Amino acid sequence: MDNGSIISAVFAAIILVLAIITVAKAVRIVSQANAGIVERLGRYHRTLSPGLALVMPFIDRVLPLIDMREQVQPFQPQPVITSDNLVVNIDTVVYYQVTDPKAASYEIQNPIAAIEQITVTTLRNVIGSLDLEQTLTSRDHINSQLRATLDEATTKWGIRVNRVELKSIDPPPSVVEAMEKQMKAERDKRATILTAEGYRQSQILEAEGEKQSAILRAEGQKQSAILEAEGEATAIATVTTAVHTSDVDQRVLAYQYLQQLPTIANGTASKLWVLPAELTDAMRLVADGFSTPRRD
Repeated sequence: MDNGSIISAVFAAIILVLAIITVAKAVRIVSQANAGIVERLGRYHRTLSPGLALVMPFIDRVLPLIDMREQVQPFQPQPVITSDNLVVNIDTVVYYQVTDPKAASYEIQNPIAAIEQITVTTLRNVIGSLDLEQTLTSRDHINSQLRATLDEATTKWGIRVNRVELKSIDPPPSVVEAMEKQMKAERDKRATILTAEGYRQSQILEAEGEKQSAILRAEGQKQSAILEAEGEATAIATVTTAVHTSDVDQRVLAYQYLQQLPTIANGTASKLWVLPAELTDAMRLVADGFSTPRRD
């Protein structure tokens, strides 16, 4: 092989390598949820969307792809002074998304650092107008103000702040200790109140029970006395009816009374006996019957 053939073969190989490099540089594949900025001779030319794209080698330059998805950026806890001169450490996290790749590439050099600085400044302005108690209970208010301020500042950068969250608000250790003591005192107070209320309710229920028991006993005694009186009245009425209907002789009544005298005498009641006039007359008849001489 002569020198001309060798030079031709080398030249052809160089042309082939350059062609492969040119094709490789001319073809760009942009993945989903990404965007690419194309600069032509140092100036912005166009934005590549996801898929296959062709650029001019050695003339066009594709910048690093930009992620268009929502991203989460946590920030280090920042010391902030409240209106009552207490230093609290606030840990924040920002959810943001690139909406304009061109503005995000050319309007701001370091968007994350800029967002962090705006977050810290806004936090100091918002927390500085609140005391510690308001700071601990106004997370939604603080979040909304942070989001509004950040969204207004980042719109021109092609970035949208979707939301801002306060991960934690840490008061000074001395304040935390005082708050724990206060919460413990409140718990003890509620426990004492509940115990006293329970004892009060038990006493009320016990008194109500005794009242109902006394009422029931009185009702029972009343019903017993009524039934006993009704029984005695019935017995008296029965005896009276029997006496009147059978026309018992007074001497028989006197005799029955005499039979009950021993029982009456054994009683613990008064020994003074009162005899009805009819019974006295009957007893006189009995005496006359015993004193009348017997006829043969």
